[in-house]
Amino acid sequence: QVQLVESGGGLVQAGGSLRLSCAASGRTFSGTFSSYGMGWFRQAPGKEREFVAAISWSRSNTYYADSVKGRFTISRDNAKNTVYLQMNSLKPEDTAVYYCAATYQPIATIQRQYNYWGQGTQVTVSS
Repeated sequence: QVQLVESGGGLVQAGGSLRLSCAASGRTFSGTFSSYGMGWFRQAPGKEREFVAAISWSRSNTYYADSVKGRFTISRDNAKNTVYLQMNSLKPEDTAVYYCAATYQPIATIQRQYNYWGQGTQVTVSS
């Protein structure tokens, strides 16, 4: 049983901040969370799901979509089996359902490289 559970979404005004969390649980991640690359994706209404940010198992490498670079920060706490997405200077175009995902790869930016997905958390940014 594998679970990735996102939290921290909500409604925020443009320019505000939110911190998303993704907790991993289940036999697959027990004692091995630190060996997975982790990523965040998002899907806005009427659009395809897109890459947002990724972090390697060792936390030494991070990738960001150009649209969020300088505003979002991905981090992870392997002791807590949790990955975070700090989102600052939010814009209405950041409105989407945000998904956490885990990959066997050291780090990845492509959806098909991810093996496990959470159910998503809604982020709404009002203008």
